[in-house]
Amino acid sequence: MPASFFPFPAPIRPVHCLNGARRRPLLLVCDHASPLVPPDLDGLGLPEAERLRHIGWDPGAAALTAALARRLRAPALLAGVSRLVIDCNRPPGHPTSICAESDGTAIPGNQGLDAAARRRRAAAWYEPYHQAIAAELARLESEGGSAALVAVHSFTPCLNGGAPRPWPVGVLWNRDGRLALPLIRALRGQGLHCGDNEPYSGRVANHTLDRHAQAAGRLHVSLEIRQSDLAEQAQIAAWADCLAALLEHALAEAGLADCAE
Repeated sequence: MPASFFPFPAPIRPVHCLNGARRRPLLLVCDHASPLVPPDLDGLGLPEAERLRHIGWDPGAAALTAALARRLRAPALLAGVSRLVIDCNRPPGHPTSICAESDGTAIPGNQGLDAAARRRRAAAWYEPYHQAIAAELARLESEGGSAALVAVHSFTPCLNGGAPRPWPVGVLWNRDGRLALPLIRALRGQGLHCGDNEPYSGRVANHTLDRHAQAAGRLHVSLEIRQSDLAEQAQIAAWADCLAALLEHALAEAGLADCAE
């Protein structure tokens, strides 16, 4: 496994919980944390090298999420299976919820699936993950106040043979910019070429945050880090240091109480 792989414990399960000290009502999530495929799906008919490409997971994202959770003393929830099994950042039934093809690679185990098979996958892997998010947010808010939700992703430097993506980091958001806009300003203030809804738009593919934060009025933001910048543990640590400091400031500015103070 690459250096950026997070060591998920066996057996494969829908969600892996990292219990932080709950310094403030903040939850980190990683929708594409794992490249693992349940044994009964026989690797979806793909060799391991294909499953370890960006089509199967967000390399480095789980390790970065864990590092941020330690620095921010916050709990984190990591989806336990490959996005090729089911994409937890898409609603079930979405055209890219279970892809038959991704970035030029056919996914044999996803071709010709009927509606019942798709529902079984959603029930086994998607629903437990999202139920865990809802439960953890409710637990964080049980003493009053509203929680914040931060999603961590990574992106491939080049998609579908296109031009290299110039951003080392992107901040995704939809209608609520209370965390996103200060983070964009702060990252650019450090001389980083930070994408504003790049390389993806939070107005299009932001299901987890839309479901659990946007509708409830919770503070939220999605972070995208270029995968080539998360290939080694030292890079992951450097990004965690940078993002944790900026998130601390943005959360404080937005009025999220720090229980340690």
